[in-house]
This record gives sequence, C-alpha cells and structure tokens, in this order.
Amino acid sequence: MPAIIRLTLFKIPDPDLVQQAVQKYTTLNQVALKDGKPYIQISAGHTTHADPRSKGYTFVARTVFLSKEDMNYYDTEDEAHAEIKAMLKGKLEEGPPLVIIMGG
Repeated sequence: MPAIIRLTLFKIPDPDLVQQAVQKYTTLNQVALKDGKPYIQISAGHTTHADPRSKGYTFVARTVFLSKEDMNYYDTEDEAHAEIKAMLKGKLEEGPPLVIIMGG
C-alpha cells in the first residue's frame, strides 16, 4: 500500500512561533509513539517564502504515514500531536489550517 502524505498549511503570524513549530515537526517522527513505537515515517516543518502566491501561509508541516489508521491515530490520540495543537491553539490567522492528503 502506498504511503499517505499529508501537508498541513498554517497561517502563523508570529515568526518565533513558526520556528517553534519547525522544531516540533522536525522531531515529531521520533517522539510520536503508537503502541510504544514510532509510527510516523517522515515528519518535517518548513517556513514559506514571503511571496504573494503563499496566500498568507507561513508554515507547512509534512507528515507521512503507512496507513489511514496511523493518520487517524495521529489526529485523535497522539500526545505529541496534541501538544502541537495546544501550542498553536488561538494563535493562527483565519481559522484552522489547510490539510491536503495524498496517496494511500
């Protein structure tokens, strides 16, 4: 089964918070555990270039999962992901992030 690639685009106005998000997503695949083991294949966080085509998005998170079940676990039960959500809660412009899911 092909991997599921998920891109999440955020509008984070605070550059310091963007850098914190980059750090969190850079280590996410090492600290996020399911059944006591890492389950996220790849995770990375990237700042965007200041360009009108970015439409105000300042940060992109990339996560890769082996299955839809792993992605669902990430959304509903993963403690490391919950920490990131708590860190960003109320600090985004224009509501929730844009999530794009490919593959699977």
